[in-house]
Order: sequence, then C-alpha cells, then structure tokens
Amino acid sequence: MESLRPTPELGLRSLSSAPLFELPKRARGVRIPFQFRSGPRLRIRSEKREEFRASGSVGFEIDASDGGLARVLRQAAAGFAAAAAAAMISMYGCDPPALAESLTVAFPVSRAREVNTVQRTLVEAWGLIRETFIDPTFNHQDWDQKLQQTMVEMFPLKSADAAYNKISGMLASLGDPFTTIISPKEYRSFRIGSDGNLQGVGLFINKEPSSGRLVVLSCIEGSPADRAGIHEGDELIEIDGESLAGIDGEAAAVKLRGHVGTSVTVKLYRGMDHGSSNGLREVKLSREFIKLSPISSTVISYKSSDGHESKTGYVRLSAFSQNAAAEMQNAIHQLEVQGAQSYILDLRNNPGGLVKAGLDVAQIWLDGDETLVNTIDRDGYLLPINMVNGHAITHDPLVVLVNEGSASASEILAGALHDNGRAILVGRKTFGKGKIQSVTELHDGSALFVTVAKYLSPALHDIDQNTSWRSSSQREQLHE
Repeated sequence: MESLRPTPELGLRSLSSAPLFELPKRARGVRIPFQFRSGPRLRIRSEKREEFRASGSVGFEIDASDGGLARVLRQAAAGFAAAAAAAMISMYGCDPPALAESLTVAFPVSRAREVNTVQRTLVEAWGLIRETFIDPTFNHQDWDQKLQQTMVEMFPLKSADAAYNKISGMLASLGDPFTTIISPKEYRSFRIGSDGNLQGVGLFINKEPSSGRLVVLSCIEGSPADRAGIHEGDELIEIDGESLAGIDGEAAAVKLRGHVGTSVTVKLYRGMDHGSSNGLREVKLSREFIKLSPISSTVISYKSSDGHESKTGYVRLSAFSQNAAAEMQNAIHQLEVQGAQSYILDLRNNPGGLVKAGLDVAQIWLDGDETLVNTIDRDGYLLPINMVNGHAITHDPLVVLVNEGSASASEILAGALHDNGRAILVGRKTFGKGKIQSVTELHDGSALFVTVAKYLSPALHDIDQNTSWRSSSQREQLHE
C-alpha cells in the first residue's frame, strides 16, 4: 500500500519495518519486560561547529575508544590529497554520555557541498550498521575496510544522488534486502503512511526478493485501485510509462502517491497471466484521500446447532499502524455491547507494519505475563518479550484467519495468540518474514532500515522464509 501500516503503495519491507523494542544483552532465558525506548544520539560536527542530530529507534552504542574505528577513519583520510578540506567527527556513546569517551578524527571532505553532506550520512549509517546489524560478520567482510572503500569512491563525485548510490551499494554488500537507506523524500512518504494520512490509489505492493517483481498484496476496499479491478497477485510493470525494472517498493510507492485530483497510469499483468500479452492491461487511476483506518468490524448473527441465536464479532485488521491497537480496542468494546459471544480476527493480506502495534494488539486478547515473541540478537541470544500484567478485554472464543499475504507483525500476532492457546488459526501458510528492522532518521532527513533481530513465535517456531504455521484446514465451531 502506499506506505506503512498497510499504507497503500508501500513496499512490504517498509510495511513490516518496526521501530522497535530495545534488544538488551541479557542472559539466555531471562524474561525481558515489554518496554520500548528511543535510541541514542549521533552528533556530527564540522569545523564551523555545525551540529546535526539523529535519533535512533533501537539502542546502540559506538565505543569511541575503539582503535578499529580510529584506524579505519585514518585510513580513509590517508588516501586523499593533503589539500582537501577536513571535517571533524565526534561520536558519543549513549549510555551514559558523561561516561562515554569521544574520539575526534579528521578525514578529507568533498568540495561538493551536497556530497559532503552525504559523506556524513555515510559515516552515520556505517556506525549504525556496525553496532546493530544482525550479522556480526557483515556478510563475511571487513566492515571497517568497507567504509574506507566507499569513502574513496564517494570523494570525487559531484551529486548527492550518485553519493547515495554508493551508500546503497555498501548496504547491498550485506546481502540483506531489508537493510537499506531511503531518501528524505521517501522517508517523508513513509511517515505519512505510518501516521495514517494518505493521498493515493490504495495499493499494497511488495517486491518479491527472489524474482524482483513488484506485486500487489491487496487493495484498500473502495479505493481507486479496488474499483478498477486490480487484485492480489497482479504484477506492476510501468507507472506513467516508466518501467519499474530495478525499482524497489518504496520508490514505486512514491510514484503512485500524489495530490488528490491528479491521476496516475499503471500497466500490470493479471495474476496468473505473468508474461502473457493476454494478461497485460493499462489502468488510469485518480488519486484520492485514502482512509487508512486499519479496522473494520461487524456482528454476524446465526442460529447455533441448538436453535439459539448466536453472535460472532468479525474484526478485520488490514495493517499495523500507530492507531491499530486503539481502534481494535474500540471495535471490540462495541462488539461486546452488541452481544458478540465469539470472535473472528481476520489477518489475511495484512502485510505487517509496526511491530509494537502487533504486540499491543496481542495484549488486548491475552492475560498475565505471557511471552508474545522471542527475538534472537546478533550474538545468538534468545530474548523473550513478555507482557506485563496483561488484562484481556474479552475471553470469548477466537479464530484467526491467515493466508500467504499475512506477513511480519501479522505473523507475530498470530503466533502469540496461537502458541499461548488463545486462538485457533484457520487459512493458508503465511508469508514467512521473520526479521525485524529498526528505522532511524539520519541527520539529513534520510532514513536507515537495519535488520537488528530475527524473531521466533512463543513456541519457538521459526517463521523467516520457511513459515511453520499449519493453520487448521477445517472450520471449527466456536463454543460459548
């Protein structure tokens, strides 16, 4: 969809990215309270003492006393002409600032101002990867050497776009499609989707890692894309005559968004007709205000086997946006007032969103201090994330519907409810995205997505790329 939660016209990686809970290094098996915090500060200073700040969403610390950091930055500087201007960088650990030793190093800076700005972004992104990326081998490469190489390649460039491409190349070497950087413009669009305000056509899109195809996960009901007959599984080929070959989900999402009243033309292959001229179609869509409320609900009345009238509350959750838990809570309260005696929670084609939102929704249905999800950090430690004094709104029977379009936070929620014995899963195997990304805004307004952990369900099912959910193929009657 465009952005997050399920934001129409947004890539799945972004949809499933999470700001996230801190991942402290604790002994294996120790319970970790369900709590969140903002991340550290990275300060970058030039000789003019300009100051830039970037707040992370996952805690990290750069040990400024690390000789390896000093070594690589000195090496990066050594290869340039002596006449090049120098920038001073001070990095501070975040816990606590008073105890963090700072390291100041000099390195030659591009004379092109816009490239100079991206050089700073490069060091900032490199440091975040160094401290938080899930693979401590960095895909079996010397990460310090990678900074030196990228700095050398960036120095002679003349444009910011070319410099950003060097950062993207550095990140691509990690071998993780979910660890990437997006431009300030793309990040603004991402935040729009996350906040629930959107102007676009109402598409959820995802770039398949294996094929590189941009496919439709779902359409927002009643949106321009829905009314035009675009369906799950359709492949996007062009937007306004521009080929999408090599374009990622976020870039495509930006092209689909726009001011209300404007239009966009998309060319796509119909689902099963991929590559066939018979399945190729072109559709002109008018952009509209898209209602991003992630919740829709109703009461289903029916006669039970004993002849009595029964009521089941049906709740569809289309994405995990910031307001998902609050709207879910309101919906359940309303359904309780209407006499619901059992519930169906529909997570089909929900591509994910904010992990915290998924955990908040789980707590609406669960009591006590149950484990909601287990994370595995870069050191291989298994870290349970538990509720703290949870109180479910209702204890009525619950069925959760899932399919191959249910991803990331949807899988976390389904796992939490299933493994804690709260719900029966019905449907098909889910997407299988078992990685968590932090989202950090950098000093220039761009944003870095970093895979910081893997997750397992409470019963330790490994979801990533090998979904282990075997939801019931039988329809089971809900009992009062």
